[in-house]
Amino acid sequence: MTSITSVGLRSARGPVLLALMLSTALVALDATIIATASATIAREVGGFEQLPWLFSTYLLAQAVGTPLAGRLADVLGRRRMMLGGVALFFLGSVVCGAAPSMGVLIAGRVLQGLGAGAVMPTSLTIAADIYTLEERARTQGYLASVWAISSVVGPTLGGVFSEFVSWRWIFFVNVPLCALAAWMLLRRYHESPRDGAREPIDYLGAGLLASGSTALLLGLLEGGSTWAWGSPASLVLFAAAVALLAGFVVRARRARHPIIDLGILRRRVIAVPTAASLLVGVIVLGLATYIPIYAQGVLGVGPLVAGFTLAAMMVGWPLSATNAGRLYLRLGFRLTAMTGATLVLTGTALALLLGASSAVVAVAGVCFLVGLGMGLTAVPTLIAAQSAATFTERGAVTGTTMFARSLGSAVGVAVCGAIVNSRTTVGADGVPEGPGLMSAMHVVFIVLAACAAVLLLVATLMPADRDQARERRAGTGSAEATPTRAA
Repeated sequence: MTSITSVGLRSARGPVLLALMLSTALVALDATIIATASATIAREVGGFEQLPWLFSTYLLAQAVGTPLAGRLADVLGRRRMMLGGVALFFLGSVVCGAAPSMGVLIAGRVLQGLGAGAVMPTSLTIAADIYTLEERARTQGYLASVWAISSVVGPTLGGVFSEFVSWRWIFFVNVPLCALAAWMLLRRYHESPRDGAREPIDYLGAGLLASGSTALLLGLLEGGSTWAWGSPASLVLFAAAVALLAGFVVRARRARHPIIDLGILRRRVIAVPTAASLLVGVIVLGLATYIPIYAQGVLGVGPLVAGFTLAAMMVGWPLSATNAGRLYLRLGFRLTAMTGATLVLTGTALALLLGASSAVVAVAGVCFLVGLGMGLTAVPTLIAAQSAATFTERGAVTGTTMFARSLGSAVGVAVCGAIVNSRTTVGADGVPEGPGLMSAMHVVFIVLAACAAVLLLVATLMPADRDQARERRAGTGSAEATPTRAA
């Protein structure tokens, strides 16, 4: 077994990890880099009323692609799926950079989102394949640090490119990065041949899952903003989502090789992390969306300082994620996840004490504490689920867990948005304002604290280590066996 000290970028597997980090950076940067350039883009290509779709379509395509890519990585191979995701992201970046109109730009963002949906679960699956159980928390910390850096660097780069060069370089800069990531993967990451015939792909199940998820997430992301919750558009989308996802469940139960085997959710060591991931999505996106609004609209600080408060969470996350391995090897996955969930609950409970005269440092402290908790909750639960899965299940398990987080993010934004919109008005700068903003934020904090309490309850449901071993033996094959190697 490889020592945990050999996990770094100078180890034999370092180039593969570096390629995974670079691919993750592409996804993370493009989730934030466009924010500061959106007004400039709208002025140059027109279609200001379609501007929100630049964000929604990217997140939507990424969320829908994640569970499908996770399963396809098991069927087609990690290397092929990873290179396909990078290629899609490359193509989407070129389309966005050369876009003559908002419609073409949105189409390019869809391609980017699909590429991101393939890259994220596959990169985490590869990391689980080539690193041992003892090493995985350290590698997760490296990957989490990419998101932390991107959350700070992304908006800054977007502003610099749009003001001093051209907003199109926000997308064109991805071209050499995609080429470098693909080259490193081709050179340094190889998979051993697989025995037996390849499982057939359930295209009908994939279509039902993709279309049902699209309808559900689109309704959650756009309801209450683009159209009213009770409007015909919302009702049609949610009705379609229910029908399509019900059809997917029926298909998954009958198909010999379903695109996602729902049977894996009968194993508590996989079902609990999936539920935890959904709650993590609610809390993280709730804070990420409304802490800056609270800082600007209530405390009266500028966007830069508001961003600082949120960046504190992104710093705390990789710090604790990197050290989570030492804890779960000593305490076990359940106690580590419970410790993290307790920190999240403490942070969200302290947010209830924030008021109209709170110090910015206090807000940053709350976010930092939540970030520390997230690193000790999200990482151990994911690793526990991956460790309980066989090699041919690991991609599907990773994709399903990440899809749950995307769904939770959409639910969190929808619920918190409905609360804020019902009590405030939107100012000229797009930030909610009015005398009801503080009371609305207090309700949002109550909702997030309640979700944190449920997260702690879910963490207590994690099976003990001996029960995890029993569930692992109940699966087909060895969970830790892998035919994958890094050359």
